[in-house]
Amino acid sequence: MRSPFAVRVSELTLTPLDPQPDHDVVAGDPVVSLLELSTSDDGRVERGVWQITPGVVRDVEADELFVVISGSATIEFDDGAPALDVGPGDAAILPAGARTTWTIHETLRKVYQATV
Repeated sequence: MRSPFAVRVSELTLTPLDPQPDHDVVAGDPVVSLLELSTSDDGRVERGVWQITPGVVRDVEADELFVVISGSATIEFDDGAPALDVGPGDAAILPAGARTTWTIHETLRKVYQATV
């Protein structure tokens, strides 16, 4: 059993990923940063804090639940599902395999749990 813990997400220092993720950058020069908080024993479930600076990127999603801490974005789905406008305090679920376009209006920081 792991020890319980709590962190103040808004004050955490995240590490810019190097190299940056294999997103299809559509506009701008967005930078992704991450701090992994925990991973399940089997390595399939990851929990952490993720951040991206303004820009537009395309991605293929993992099965994910996230809560936005700061910033804002619009997430559009290639399959025609309604777009999501997310900001501080919003929770969202993204289905595995969804093809998305993220328009980051303000640097977005989220806490996530993803099954990979």
